[in-house]
Amino acid sequence: MNSTSLATGQRSLGDRSTEFPLFPPLTRGCPKTSTDEIAYPLEVVYDYAQVDTRLFDQEPGTDIARWSPLLPPLDAPTLGEGGTPLVEFDGIFIKDESRNPTWSHKDRLNRVVVSAAVAAGAPGVVVASSGNHGASAAAYAARAGLPAIVLTSAGSPPAVQAFARAYGARVVSVPVEARWPLLRDVVDRLGYHPVSNQTVTHTGHPFGPEGYKTIAYEVFLQLGEVPAAVFAPTGYAELLYGVWKGFTELRLLGLTGAAPRMFSCETAAGGPHARALATGAPAAIVDLGHSDAYGIAGPVGGHRGVLAVRESGGEAVLVTDDEMRQAQRALARQGMWQELSGAAGLAGYRQLRRDFDGPVVCIATSSGFKDVGVGTETFPLLENPTLEDLR
Repeated sequence: MNSTSLATGQRSLGDRSTEFPLFPPLTRGCPKTSTDEIAYPLEVVYDYAQVDTRLFDQEPGTDIARWSPLLPPLDAPTLGEGGTPLVEFDGIFIKDESRNPTWSHKDRLNRVVVSAAVAAGAPGVVVASSGNHGASAAAYAARAGLPAIVLTSAGSPPAVQAFARAYGARVVSVPVEARWPLLRDVVDRLGYHPVSNQTVTHTGHPFGPEGYKTIAYEVFLQLGEVPAAVFAPTGYAELLYGVWKGFTELRLLGLTGAAPRMFSCETAAGGPHARALATGAPAAIVDLGHSDAYGIAGPVGGHRGVLAVRESGGEAVLVTDDEMRQAQRALARQGMWQELSGAAGLAGYRQLRRDFDGPVVCIATSSGFKDVGVGTETFPLLENPTLEDLR
């Protein structure tokens, strides 16, 4: 069975007939279909006619290279990403992405985009991130022997900043509004490969969502069927779109006749994808209120999430911090401690209170260790503990 990439090029999600070579990755959106107000992402195109469907006879396991024909070339070494468990919970299923090497779903993306940096011969990678993405990019860059610069905000959890520094990354705290202009300078003047967004509405790295497709492949094998609905925590919607694309590929390859409805679960403090879907816009930028779910709280949306929800017949769900906390506690009481943002999928499902004709999967994205304030709590010391104290 062929284990080499069958990727053939890139195409615009603004107009899928607009195509480009596979390299170099167009990290500033589509140069032909984007405008000053809306930037359109690109996606990777494959020679699906050459895919051997025996690829899906294997058992799920770590190292997403097992899906190489349906991924861009993987030139960076693995850290053992993927193969995360699907846990039954209260009549639905939780895909627990906190079991990845740096405890989040971002490892799937960064295996792919750091591979692009290696293939491009870049002297390093640069990322603008206040959390999971920065730590994961730093880890995969270190594994590939590349330096990394992580541009973070002063309000990001100190523990997460320490996490990225542990991998040898240069972590710099800057004002939020300064992160992306500085990232562009690092790219233009130092030649570092960008693994973050650089455009007015979100486009990000065109290879990134391809790593998330592997979640769909695993869920299909773990369930033995395609779920009826998938609820995903949604910030920039790379996860949402990648999982949707993975299921559409299974249908394209004749392995299933259906694909799930996709539900974007955004913080009620922002919700740019919900705004775009409600107004019919290709993407939106909104005012952002306060939310402790910093991993998904952002004012800028992108076209990927809009496509995934519209094309799947899904919906956008806005969840409050309180709803996410309730979901977070429920998961922890079943042995799955998630970051507040990571519980947004379950919170969205619970808010809708809807029956589906088939299995429901909620993606849980990241470990609770990464939340704001974790480790700062203090508890009283029992000087002379007795059994009655425990009672």
